[in-house]
Amino acid sequence: MIRRVIERLDRGMEPLLGVVAGVLLFCMMSVTFVDVVLRYIFNAPLRGSFEVTELMLVVLIFAALPLVSRREEHVVMDFLDRHIGPRLYRFLRALEHVVSAAVMGGIGWLLWQRASKLAAYGDTTSVLRIQLAPFVYAIAVLIFVTALIHLGLVFARRGGPNGGGPEKGAA
Repeated sequence: MIRRVIERLDRGMEPLLGVVAGVLLFCMMSVTFVDVVLRYIFNAPLRGSFEVTELMLVVLIFAALPLVSRREEHVVMDFLDRHIGPRLYRFLRALEHVVSAAVMGGIGWLLWQRASKLAAYGDTTSVLRIQLAPFVYAIAVLIFVTALIHLGLVFARRGGPNGGGPEKGAA
């Protein structure tokens, strides 16, 4: 059952988060371009451009995290993989994803609590007075999605130590 839920989430999530990441990257580039042009040509920088870029960058990073996790494109050290058997390899991979899911779930929970406090206090950015709580809630949700992805990867079929992941044509 959990596998079907993860597969459904995966089918809709990857294109959506890819578009969100692309749009955010384009917007960051546009804001920076406009700020530089206004700053150097008209001596009038774009007010709050640093804050907006900073918020977009945070959302971009955490929107990409589920995609990276799903594709298993994290930086890894695999120098021992060829020296262990397939059963131990599968066990260690499952353990890796269980621990990752637990850590992501814990971080998501802490961020959700932090967002609640930010909402209660009404914290905003200093220049444009943008509410911070919605951004922290969004980050918490994206981290929860990442935790679900890692749980799904516990049950995913993948190759052995010499075969790589599922996208690499593992046997």
